[in-house]
Amino acid sequence: MDSIDIFLTLSYILIGIGVVLAIVMPLIKSLDNPKSLLKTGVGVVGLVVLIFISYSLSDGEVSAKFAADPYNMTTTSTKFVGAILASTYFLAILAMVGIVLTELNKAIK
Repeated sequence: MDSIDIFLTLSYILIGIGVVLAIVMPLIKSLDNPKSLLKTGVGVVGLVVLIFISYSLSDGEVSAKFAADPYNMTTTSTKFVGAILASTYFLAILAMVGIVLTELNKAIK
């Protein structure tokens, strides 16, 4: 095992620890305020519903180029990629609209 493999393994472990702490620590802190857990739950459910709708609407068609080596895409993976892209586009547009409305609201006041 050379040094690159060791450092990659170490970085994967540290990323895993960071992800676990990023999820667990806010949950521990929010136990003091259960209403914040409800708001977080509504946000997570909203994201799951958005991804489910995007997955249902996405096309599972795979062109011959991507069905062959080295890609080996299936209809399921194509639908998943389409769902994530559609969700990303929707959330980006929603963020832009939110920014514009916030700036307009500040300009009016």
